Amino acid sequence: MSVRFRKLALIGIGLIGSSIALAARRQELAETIAISTRKPETLEEARDLHLGDIYTLDAAEAVRGADLVILCTPVGAYESIVKAIAPALEPGAILSDVGSVKAHVVGVVSPHVPPGVHFIAGHPIAGTEHSGPSAGFPELFTGRWCVLTPEPEVDPDQTERLAAFWRAMGSIVEVMDATHHDMVLAITSHIPHLIAYNIVGTVADLEADTKSEVIKFSASGFRDFTRIAASDPVMWRDVFLTNRDAVLEMLGRFNEDLSVLQRAVRTGDGAALEAMFTRTRAIRRSIISAGQETAAPDFGRPHEAPLAIPAADRGGEG
Repeated sequence: MSVRFRKLALIGIGLIGSSIALAARRQELAETIAISTRKPETLEEARDLHLGDIYTLDAAEAVRGADLVILCTPVGAYESIVKAIAPALEPGAILSDVGSVKAHVVGVVSPHVPPGVHFIAGHPIAGTEHSGPSAGFPELFTGRWCVLTPEPEVDPDQTERLAAFWRAMGSIVEVMDATHHDMVLAITSHIPHLIAYNIVGTVADLEADTKSEVIKFSASGFRDFTRIAASDPVMWRDVFLTNRDAVLEMLGRFNEDLSVLQRAVRTGDGAALEAMFTRTRAIRRSIISAGQETAAPDFGRPHEAPLAIPAADRGGEG
C-alpha cells in the first residue's frame, strides 16, 4: 500500500498544520501540498516559509483534486469548513482532522461528507505552547501517539493508509472509539489545561505586589502551569465547549478527590496525605516507563526554524 499521496490539502496552518507540511515534505509523502487559511497574513507567512506548493484563501480551491485533506483549524470551525469544501472533495479522497475532541467532530462533519469520501477523524497527541506557521517542526510527531477514530462503515484499507501516513511522520498510531477517546483525553489533557488556566488566572487576579513576587520566585510547578496555560486560547475554548460532557464528568471526579485532600489537610491527617502522594508517584513512574516524559524540551526532539525550500525542490505555486 502506497503511503504517498498525490495532493495533500491542509486547511489551517498553525503549529500542527505546519509540522505536517514539513514532515510530509521531508518524508516525500505528498507530491503537492496545498495550504489554505482564512487570514491573508497567515497565508503569506506560510508562503514565506515555503511550507507548501499552493496557497489560497479559498478552502474549496485547496481541496480540489486532493486525495488527502486534513482540517487543522480549531474544531469550532469544522462544520462551516466542511460545508464549504464538500462540493470540491474528490471521490475516493480521505478527509481527516487533528482536533483534540472526536465525538463532536464526527457529529458535525459526517453529515456533510459526500458519498465516496472516506472521513477518518484523527488526533495527533503532540504539541508545544507555541502557535502559528513558524512554530512547526518536522519532528513534532516523532514517538508521539496519533489516535484515529473511524466510524464502523469506513473502509479498513483507507484507515490503514492514513495510519501509514502518520507512522511515516514518526507517530505511533492507535485506533479507538471516538467517545472513549474523549473521556481519556478529558483527564489526560483537557482537565490539566483547565486547571492550569485557573491557577495562572488566580495569580493574574492577585494584588500587584504579590503577583510580582509569585512571578519572581516561580518554582518549576507553577512555571510548568504557565507553559500549559500559554496554549492557543481559541483552540482550547473550542475543546472545552465541544467536549463538555466528558470534561464535566472528569472535573466532578477531580473535585471529589480534591475534597478528600482538603479534609486531610484541615484535620492534619498526615497518613492520608502520604498514602495519596505515594499512589500518585506510581502514576508518574508509569508515565516515565512508557516513554511519555523526558526533561529535555519538546521531549528531546531536535528542531530548527523552518528553512526556505528552493523553488526547484518545491514545484509550482498556485
